[in-house]
Amino acid sequence: MNHPAKSINASAPQPARAAARAGTAVRKPFCGLIDPILVNEPVPFTLSGSVSIEAAQAAWVWVVRDICPNLISAEAVTNGTFRGADLEPLMPEVLSRMKAALQKVDGDIESMRRLKAQFGRDNAREEIGIVMAALRARALLPKAQAFGKAINTMSDDGALSSALQAMPLQDPQLAALLFHATVGLVANPSRLVSTVVKISGNATETAIARNGFSPLIEAILGQAQNQLRHLQLSGPFADIDLVCRSLDRFHRLVRSLSGYIEFARGSRTTQILGTITKMVSDRVEPRLKEVVTDLNQAMRRPREGADRIDNDRLLGAINGVYLLSAVRDSRDSLALNAVFDQAWSQTGQALELHVQRNLELLRQDPSDPNTAARLDAAIKMAEIRFNAEYADTLKRARAAAERRG
Repeated sequence: MNHPAKSINASAPQPARAAARAGTAVRKPFCGLIDPILVNEPVPFTLSGSVSIEAAQAAWVWVVRDICPNLISAEAVTNGTFRGADLEPLMPEVLSRMKAALQKVDGDIESMRRLKAQFGRDNAREEIGIVMAALRARALLPKAQAFGKAINTMSDDGALSSALQAMPLQDPQLAALLFHATVGLVANPSRLVSTVVKISGNATETAIARNGFSPLIEAILGQAQNQLRHLQLSGPFADIDLVCRSLDRFHRLVRSLSGYIEFARGSRTTQILGTITKMVSDRVEPRLKEVVTDLNQAMRRPREGADRIDNDRLLGAINGVYLLSAVRDSRDSLALNAVFDQAWSQTGQALELHVQRNLELLRQDPSDPNTAARLDAAIKMAEIRFNAEYADTLKRARAAAERRG
């Protein structure tokens, strides 16, 4: 099946790059030292292995402005000249001051209220704690990412099992951070989960937790909800390639949990999965309902005036069929069965109708460029909706129609 997603490796998040662009990377929260555990809003659930970029940025501003004004130059941070190498030797003192500031906040209700107001976030205290844990583990985060990449080429299941058991499972917070950084680069997360199930000797979430692998579940959930930001489907120029890759990634992450682990009804994991599945589905559903309408409008000749091709509509129709194909491949992890079935069936019927209609028009006038363009687009969509063999048959019919004309 033709599909805009290039590969699962392309759909997996890429490791944070060092300051390749001098003015950009250095302005990241904490100069990029905790990039491997940062996620994008919306973040409906706070998980111990990740924190949103916005929360980390708020913590960074708090540190620079309020906690370490005599240690870190706010002007250098703003100008982009303060880098990770400058921050690194200061980290023991920075962490010490952060800890002292939080101890004061924890002991005073009014101070806690002011902190939340300053950050503009109800769970600011929890997020700062995750940021601090990530800063303490900063040297291990790139190694966890390298481990994630290595898993993709690791063929020895025994070696993978040993490596997973070597994670700091006795420290759930640290394990959560490292697993999040690792999972972000793993193309097939199901392999991780199936290995953990074997180690645990049981597929229940309780057994997996008993063996210290709950942080892996949280990491997968964190990566799954991080796909929400990419599912922007408004406007004719939405990045459908990115959307399709994110749907594929979301499906692989969710299926690695729901397909291998037995979760208790009403558990927190079940609730999180249900919520983010609904959020992803709600973002896709409106566009899915427009696929057939967009297709018909793109393929229809204007009722008045000269015939012309509306390239925006044609692009929108093709993108809609790509999205439909991506939803078909991911439907087991979405709540879109009824909407998808209807759109899938109606799109197939509409394509067959438009192909036959434009073939007949091409027989009547083989030199008409607009008919040829519509037919080419219809054949492309038929290849996505049906298969390459059917598209080849249509291409031969197109060539025969031009000859007979």
